[in-house]
Amino acid sequence: MAEEKKSSSAKKATADKKAAVEEKATTVVTEVKSSSAKATEDKPEAKKVKKTKSKKALKAKKKTYDFDKTKPYAITEAIELAKKFSKTKFDGSVEVHFRLGIDTKKGDQQIRSAVNLPHGTGKTIKVAAFVSPEKEKEVKAAGADIVGGDELIAEIKKTEKTDFEVAVAEPAMMKNLGQIAKILGTRGLMPSPKNETVTPNPAKAVAELKKGKVSFRNDDTGNVHVAIGKVSFDTAKIAENLATVVESIRKAKPISSKGLYIKNVSLNATMGPGIKVSL
Repeated sequence: MAEEKKSSSAKKATADKKAAVEEKATTVVTEVKSSSAKATEDKPEAKKVKKTKSKKALKAKKKTYDFDKTKPYAITEAIELAKKFSKTKFDGSVEVHFRLGIDTKKGDQQIRSAVNLPHGTGKTIKVAAFVSPEKEKEVKAAGADIVGGDELIAEIKKTEKTDFEVAVAEPAMMKNLGQIAKILGTRGLMPSPKNETVTPNPAKAVAELKKGKVSFRNDDTGNVHVAIGKVSFDTAKIAENLATVVESIRKAKPISSKGLYIKNVSLNATMGPGIKVSL
């Protein structure tokens, strides 16, 4: 009788233990399902918030400009619009762009010249002068940033570094400059008589460049781009600079160029839209 009672108690304890284990397992499964459901509910909300932020950011970056893109504006009005639409935090440049009726495949229709802007560009450029020892002192006094002769040529040939934006040279130095013609030429730095950077008076050339003389040449598509001042310039000063460049472009017209020469003119401030100009 005692043994039967003992056996019955053991069976009951085993059954209770089994029931407790099953109940615990059920609770864990329920919690896991609940957690998964909650995560599933939260995900779309997170995506929605992220998507909304992305749209807002894109909308903030998108800029609209209130002007007629097809209309050519009078010079003064075009300059005012370009300045108005300049959104840079720094004092951006104002540039003019010419689309010319030239055949860039023909050597005699290449446009390359230089012009002295009456009010400069507002930008300080770094000038290198390749001169004989006798000329070094005067080009330095004129404002040349890098001055030298054969030793400067040898250094550029060795390092291929050109830490300058314009190069001026004496005619006598051109033969030696042939050693680095490929380096300078591919970077648009090779001195040339056409833009008056090869001259027997390099000090004068350096002084003019420092005061705002700019060189220009056409690209492969027949366009010419020239900086004509800063956004902070008075409109009248930018207009005078523009008139000077237009005159120089007209004088540079190749004899063999037929038909309409200046097809289109536009100007813009740094990172601003192009404004068509009526000349």
